[in-house]
Amino acid sequence: MKIRFALPKGSLELETFKFLEEAGYKLEGYERSYRPEINDPDIKVRILRPQEIPRLVEEGFYDIGITGIDWVIETKADVEVLQDLEYGKVKLVLAVSKEWRNVNNFENLLKKTLEEKGTLIIYTEYLNISCTWISSQKSYRRLFGESEPQVITPWLKKGTNSKVRIYLSFGATEAKPPEIADAIIDVTRTGVTLERNNLKPIEVILESSAHLIANKNSLRDPVKREKILDVLSLLKGVVEARKKLHIFINVKEENLSKLIPLLPALKGPTISPLSKKGWYAVNTVIDEKSFLKILPLLRRYAQGLVVHKPRQVLPLDEIACFDQKQ
Repeated sequence: MKIRFALPKGSLELETFKFLEEAGYKLEGYERSYRPEINDPDIKVRILRPQEIPRLVEEGFYDIGITGIDWVIETKADVEVLQDLEYGKVKLVLAVSKEWRNVNNFENLLKKTLEEKGTLIIYTEYLNISCTWISSQKSYRRLFGESEPQVITPWLKKGTNSKVRIYLSFGATEAKPPEIADAIIDVTRTGVTLERNNLKPIEVILESSAHLIANKNSLRDPVKREKILDVLSLLKGVVEARKKLHIFINVKEENLSKLIPLLPALKGPTISPLSKKGWYAVNTVIDEKSFLKILPLLRRYAQGLVVHKPRQVLPLDEIACFDQKQ
């Protein structure tokens, strides 16, 4: 039985293919087809817009998928979030024209627009997140209580508060202010696009990254579950490997007891005697961010050092714990 795997098109596309390659998967034909071949005969791949993937996974059209957590939240999809893949990091921000120098937060924005024109108009692709966030702001609740902002699309209008309107944007969201919109709610990675469109962020609404999600019924199927856990293991292995270093150390016996207690490791280092009497090899995996901190200790106590960047570090005990909890 094949599992159906939905991969994101667009801004996450190339990073996703690179990530899968690091996990050992090879995809062919994705440049020409939305149905590329993958080197695992038990997986069937389809490339889709990330906005669609959470709902399609929830409804069982796909067993697993990769999408931004922002779209899981926006669609309110009832899926199992298996793993933060820690790439494709963006922020969803509220942004206004840089000409509005005195507008530096939502409260300023609300006050300015209501006083000057009686309404606040926001364009976004994230209607649900925007409505929920705006409704939760103290300045909004003070003026409008439990009344929800009006949400407007070409086929839908809901919400009772017409003084704050949230319009669905079909792209080119940054081009809307100030003629069409007072503000936008959109994702940004570096802020360059906002800057080029004379916009500035005034609030961060949420932070997002690519996540592996699964259909809950697929996880209950014994055969599909095993394959999904295989995929999870390999992808989680890449997440961990990107944060680790594999180091090999040669150390004299007299320095071994001084070095080992100071050496971070996944569980504990592997220590083996060398052919030369009085010498040992130490083999371990450490957090990359701790390497510069421990380098002075290695220079002091070790006599040889080899550093490798691992392709994968599979935390199989964590996968086993996950399996037992489900």
